Amino acid sequence: MKLKDITAKSAAKDIFTGIIIALVSIPISMGYAQVSGLPAVYGLYGSVFPILIFGLFSTSKQFIFGVDAAPAALVGAFLAALGIENGSDEAVQLVPVISFFVGVWLLLMALFKAGRVVSYISTPVMGGFISGISTTIIFMQIPKILGGTSGRGEIVELIAHIADTCAHSFNVTSAILGGTALVVLLISKKLMPKLPMSVFVMIGGAVLGYTGFAETHGVALLENVERGLPAWRLPHFSGLDITQVLTTSLTVAVVIMAETLLASSSYAAKNGYKLKNDREIMVYGLGNIAASMTGCCPVNGSVSRSAMGEQYGGKSQLMSIAASFSMMLIMLFGTGFIKYLPVPVLTAIVVSALLGAVEFHLMKRLFKQDKRELFIFFGAFFGVLVFGTVYGVMTGVILSFISLIINVANPKRSFLGVIEGHEGFHSLERNTYAHPLKGVVLYRFSGNLYFANISTFISDIEAAFKDDTKAVVVDSGAVCNIDITAADRIAELRKQLEDRDVKLYFASHIGSLNDRFRQLGLGSMVEKGHCRRTIPAALLDAGFTAPYATENDKETAADKLPVRSFERLEFEWAFGASADEEMEKYAEKLLVNINSSGSAEEQLTGIINADENWKGMGDLDREELLVHLESHLKELSEKLHISEEHIEEAIELRKLRLARNIGRKDPKALKMLREHDRRFDKELKKHDSKLYEKLLAHRREALDNLRKTNPEFSDLIDELSKQ
Repeated sequence: MKLKDITAKSAAKDIFTGIIIALVSIPISMGYAQVSGLPAVYGLYGSVFPILIFGLFSTSKQFIFGVDAAPAALVGAFLAALGIENGSDEAVQLVPVISFFVGVWLLLMALFKAGRVVSYISTPVMGGFISGISTTIIFMQIPKILGGTSGRGEIVELIAHIADTCAHSFNVTSAILGGTALVVLLISKKLMPKLPMSVFVMIGGAVLGYTGFAETHGVALLENVERGLPAWRLPHFSGLDITQVLTTSLTVAVVIMAETLLASSSYAAKNGYKLKNDREIMVYGLGNIAASMTGCCPVNGSVSRSAMGEQYGGKSQLMSIAASFSMMLIMLFGTGFIKYLPVPVLTAIVVSALLGAVEFHLMKRLFKQDKRELFIFFGAFFGVLVFGTVYGVMTGVILSFISLIINVANPKRSFLGVIEGHEGFHSLERNTYAHPLKGVVLYRFSGNLYFANISTFISDIEAAFKDDTKAVVVDSGAVCNIDITAADRIAELRKQLEDRDVKLYFASHIGSLNDRFRQLGLGSMVEKGHCRRTIPAALLDAGFTAPYATENDKETAADKLPVRSFERLEFEWAFGASADEEMEKYAEKLLVNINSSGSAEEQLTGIINADENWKGMGDLDREELLVHLESHLKELSEKLHISEEHIEEAIELRKLRLARNIGRKDPKALKMLREHDRRFDKELKKHDSKLYEKLLAHRREALDNLRKTNPEFSDLIDELSKQ
């Protein structure tokens, strides 16, 4: 925790949040202590010193540490397997020993920098993991709202426990109290997110307990807790099967490291700060050793309390320190009210916080943006629900690596050509005005070449062969390495091409790739000049010089394409098939940005001419944008208080100037440009005939006026009118 990051305002909010977390930790920590096999009071003991240590030394600004579900459930399952009764003296002796060795394992993990493993876990895995943990804990807690006890195990066991609770121990009053509290909390979170409604709900529940209403109707209350801070003492190691303890504690330590690092890293990424992972693991270890010294079960990061801390605006670990001291004060002076707290009401507080931790927003985002990543999210999510924490993370990580292998095995690739009047080589797929070079296959492969993708590489090249192909030039700028399988296949391809009198080149790659070629038996390609620093150098060696001949028939590619695919250099490169839609959005954005500053004429001139609006756009893109602006004459007129006729004349004058520039560079482009404008008009007529007729009238009038006011464009107007 850095004191320089704390202000008086943030400190007040952090302290207030810490007090709320301490109050909410009462039912949470007591409940999870019971899950681990300990008496409930030990949960409060684990909410004092471990949280204080975490608050003082953690690099996480917002995460909360304490007694929580996953470690408690693992320890409880271990005790159940040994036949040790919950709350027994044997459990009180054994659980702190497990906590101690969990701390030792975590310190060793920090020493060997095990935190780096989290860097290999993706956002969908992280989100699915957190959501799975939160959902699991929610299912654990539901029976307590219904009048029963907390569940254990994975989703199947938890659902079975809920059904058993409904059948044998269902309490109507308990369900109504818990359900009402949950509804109030969820509604207040939407309508009044800053209001600490959980505290008010807890106070209301305490009133019901104090008046005897809850007890009269069979609603469970928390146990009475004696005053006083926990005493420090070493765990008793005698009489234990140390092998079983070490195995169980290692499992718990791995879960704590994975769960807490994943969750705290998620908070750090969301709020723009970085964690020191190995220091975090060290703090987890110290926290668990402190827990063992007070007789508590293992502790870890709490998703539910961290979500609550974020909800109330906590910004630093001062809230953990405040929570620790608040718990001390409660244990010294305020334990009397605990016995009046209804279990279903306090459980509703926990469930409310956990629902906020389930990453519904990430599910929605992945559904819209990347279905494969959504599959990984659900893999981790259901992995946690069905198989538990560790296997859930493993499932998500395995799916992530499978996705990575698929992506690497199928990288982006394209064939290239040239655009007349523009430098460089451009994707034929993404630039409809680009044409392939005659006699050359120009191929870009955006990934390393190895055994899983070399067949795709070769198949693409073989499919592009024509009878007149004399050279294959691979734009290998994105290729940094190849493996031996790829090298052997490239050698075979090169021999096949040579038999057909076709030369194979690699160009534009980093120099170290040449070293790799020589290392893997392709040194002759480097020695004979078939590995070149640039594509033009490779083409020159193959006998092709600029300006390059293209496969541009009399009927050009643009003539064959529908209106929306017409060449838009910058916009088409940026947006691909969505270029026309994005151009329209850009035109609408210019309208939105019109304001009251400056004269109307200045703003009109700015919209039509300003380079800052169209910085980097070529003449074709600018002309395209003007065509889109024409369909918004009415809005322009209303915003600028200038007649539509005047605006149309200004637009037409700008279009003429652009047409003249385009015609000087490429007369063919001017002809296609006019054809494109006519197709745009045809589409406009089809969808809005009234607007089309109105626009056509304005355009004719504007062009007639421009013949008089700008006679230098008369011939161009006539030429365009004939096309």
